[in-house]
Amino acid sequence: MRARLETLIDEMLDGQILLAEAVGEFEKLYIKKAMARNKQHLSKTARALGIHRNTLSKRVAAYQKLERPLVRAAKVGGR
Repeated sequence: MRARLETLIDEMLDGQILLAEAVGEFEKLYIKKAMARNKQHLSKTARALGIHRNTLSKRVAAYQKLERPLVRAAKVGGR
C-alpha cells in the first residue's frame, strides 16, 4: 500500500496539488467509502473511523453543502 501511496503522491506533486486540497479530498473520499460500507449509518461509521458521531455528521453535511451547487449548475447547463 505504501508504494501505491508514494506513486499517487508523486503524481499529485507533479500536478501541483496543494497539501490542503489533497488532504481534503482524501478525507472526503475516505468518509464516503466508510459511509457506504456502513450503509450510511452515522454512528457505525463514526465508530469505524474513530471519531465522534457529531464530528462525522458535521463533515458529511459540509460535503453535501459543497456538492449541491455543482449539481444545480449541471442541471441549469443541461436545460
